[in-house]
Amino acid sequence: MPAADPSMSDKDGEPFVEVDPTGRFGRYSDLLGSGAVKKVYRAFDQEEGIEVAWNQVRLRNFNEDPVLINRLHSEVKLLRTLKNKYIIVCYSVWLDDEHNTLNFITEVCTSGNLRTYRKKHRHVSIKALKKWSKQLLEGLEYLHTHEPCIIHRDLNCSNIFINGNVGQVKIGDLGLAAIVGRSHVAHSIIGTPEYMAPELYEEDYTEMVDIYSFGLCLLEMATMEIPYSECDSVAKIYKKVTSGGKPQALNRVKDPEVKTFIEKCIAKPRARPSASELLKDPFFSELTDDDDAETDPTT
Repeated sequence: MPAADPSMSDKDGEPFVEVDPTGRFGRYSDLLGSGAVKKVYRAFDQEEGIEVAWNQVRLRNFNEDPVLINRLHSEVKLLRTLKNKYIIVCYSVWLDDEHNTLNFITEVCTSGNLRTYRKKHRHVSIKALKKWSKQLLEGLEYLHTHEPCIIHRDLNCSNIFINGNVGQVKIGDLGLAAIVGRSHVAHSIIGTPEYMAPELYEEDYTEMVDIYSFGLCLLEMATMEIPYSECDSVAKIYKKVTSGGKPQALNRVKDPEVKTFIEKCIAKPRARPSASELLKDPFFSELTDDDDAETDPTT
């Protein structure tokens, strides 16, 4: 990777900390977000003149395992081939051997993640929740019918992003979730136990784990409460989930239609509808084609 030139900057004169191997993308020092194995920085695409996100994965978290690292690299590269308006766009991927990081550039959504956005806008109609849900299911349908089938494995409201000015949601953090789902140590690193389907713990699962997680995302959208927040440890969440216990937040969903729809999504694996089947559910009957992402649901 080219060394950062302090004189390199965007049109505002702000210096880049580093640039990608092609010189197209420049990274700033300020963080957009941070997790156990990944940091996301604000960056700039000099070719298109737009702000982007620079995702940086610290490969030492993968035990310096070259097979695992190569698989991670190949799966993140797969993101570049995905083309769906409800999936975060990935522009570039590369390994930085010198700093032992995997870097990938993705689009930035104007309003951040859905968890923060929902807390900011407390008065959201059922219709708006349905719009967001429909978009997420269309994104999942695209992933699940892709060749090869792509399972997110770590869907939750912190990695769903939103352009609030048009009410459009997008699924993010795909590549990392994919590799994390297959590495035996990964869930202990960055998994989200509150959203994990029971069968994920058994490591014998299908794309239906994403439908389960989607159901709990809708639960959080409806209640502004993280599922299983009544449990004060991962062990207690695991015990409750694997024994079939439902999150207490479900009792606080006031709309019976929303509650019934969530229950369909978190049913036993064989009873869960696919994304395609859920999109045909009467739950979405009031929405028209124009409702997909044309208006701001907070207004």
